[in-house]
Amino acid sequence: MAPSRLDLDDLAGLLPQGGRVLVGACSGESLVLAEAIVRAGHALGAMTFTGIFVPGLNVRTYLANPSCRVETFFQTPQLKAAGEASSFLPLCYADILARLRTVRIDAALFMAAPPDAEGLCSFGPMVDFLAELWPRIPVRIAHINSKLPRVAGPCAIPFDTLNAYVETDQDLLEIVDAPDDDASRAIGDYIAGFVPDGATIQTGLGKIPGAALRALRGKRRLRIHSGLIPEAVCDLEDAGALADGVAVTGGVAIGSKRLYGRVSGVTYRFMPVSYTHAPGVTSRLETPVAINSAIEVDLFGQAYAELGPAGLMSGPGGASDFARGVWAAGGLRIVALAASGVKGKVSRIVAPGEALGPVSLGRMDTDIVVTEYGAADLRGIGHEQRARALIAIAAPEHRQRLTVQWRELAQKF
Repeated sequence: MAPSRLDLDDLAGLLPQGGRVLVGACSGESLVLAEAIVRAGHALGAMTFTGIFVPGLNVRTYLANPSCRVETFFQTPQLKAAGEASSFLPLCYADILARLRTVRIDAALFMAAPPDAEGLCSFGPMVDFLAELWPRIPVRIAHINSKLPRVAGPCAIPFDTLNAYVETDQDLLEIVDAPDDDASRAIGDYIAGFVPDGATIQTGLGKIPGAALRALRGKRRLRIHSGLIPEAVCDLEDAGALADGVAVTGGVAIGSKRLYGRVSGVTYRFMPVSYTHAPGVTSRLETPVAINSAIEVDLFGQAYAELGPAGLMSGPGGASDFARGVWAAGGLRIVALAASGVKGKVSRIVAPGEALGPVSLGRMDTDIVVTEYGAADLRGIGHEQRARALIAIAAPEHRQRLTVQWRELAQKF
């Protein structure tokens, strides 16, 4: 049976009262559906909305009335300000998937491309969780968007399985890369020394991961296998650094129109989290190199990436999932960060016990730590050698203090 065309003012009547709604967010968040939720107000009742809401990209809260709640896996400023109405679960991607597989989800709101000749609607470059979960979600409401790129991969939803749809054009949400600075370029150059031709790269979003990818423009036959496909992949493509054929496999693309205009090409493929983050898949990648950023690293080699100046931002995301798979493949796990912050006043290489927030990557999940002052290779060495290597890549003005702190701690060993 064909789905009905949705009158947005009737959206509340289609959603199960007291239910849980999975929202397709990231760069493919439907603004018309988000605004319709807010307009519905008290007619929604006590709904719970959940999804991947990315700081700096997704600013809507879906809190249409005092009884609504949001369950989020990333802490946006807007959701943090919502207080008890927002529940923050700091999970890795494997555990997010496990949770979404086990809790009851009553409805889904998402963006999709118009149906093709076979009646299939592509999820575009925002596959992540929904592409796997939709068959068990009873109410499916789509924003059919002709501006959503149709991408390669097995992930699509038959148009006739939708309950309702609204059809209107909307540009994908954008995050523009910050320009590289001297520190990020230096970090990228050090990372490039560890990446051979033919490697498979995993990375994340942000200035340092972007600079690291751009530093690889002189490499050849690279592949990308990552949960997130960032803008800097375009720089690799333009430089001829990518392998022939399908060289980029990811779950979500976040960038600008430059990136979104390419994802329909033969170079790109989009797959669900159950594939992109699966250890059984990543352990079979060819020469995998995981490049992830951190806020702090302590002298044991533990990385901290979840607590920033504005408070907790996320769980470990996909970094811990990829660390396991890359290790199993005999690959390399790199953590990169600026050596200092607050105009050099604060060291990001810290003594054990001084880092803020939970450990995101343990000392056995990290092979190389890189700052703009060099690279600390932590493989196969003990605590004393690790501390010395990490102090050597700290900002020069903080090295003496770190040495004293380490000596005091080492006396207790």
